[in-house]
Amino acid sequence: MQRRTVFGLIGGGVVGATAITSLSWAQGAADPAPAPGEQPRQITIWRDPGCGCCDAYADYLEEHGFTVTRIDDRNFDKRSVEVGVPERGLGCHLAEIEGYYVSGLVPVDIIDRLTRERPEITGITLPGMPANAPGMAREKHGTLKTYAFGEGGISVYSNE
Repeated sequence: MQRRTVFGLIGGGVVGATAITSLSWAQGAADPAPAPGEQPRQITIWRDPGCGCCDAYADYLEEHGFTVTRIDDRNFDKRSVEVGVPERGLGCHLAEIEGYYVSGLVPVDIIDRLTRERPEITGITLPGMPANAPGMAREKHGTLKTYAFGEGGISVYSNE
């Protein structure tokens, strides 16, 4: 597992989080690694430095073939709102991949769908810290509702 941490903006408000260690998300629909000859997909995550679920989520992404750059940013919530994430729809961190913003513990298959379909939106968000999301649970149970946001407003992107 490859792990890179970048120390960025530190200061300001503290976002509460429950530290969770050694969680492994069950293998989903996405392949765990890129095919031979393919480059790993790059994703950057701005997260509160004390958030254990964000580290577990980054590990989950790495297990699914992503190269993750982790940036410590106690003000990731303000950064999230600045890029368009609805205040009432904030996730526990902000990520950027292939020109899209992803807020929260969004499963890999939903990120893959976003980057494959390339809708005209700014990004997607899975609000809060759902107990059945990657980084919080070993296996998904129930549904996760992910929202799209952008110039066209807010809509349900996925409810699975």
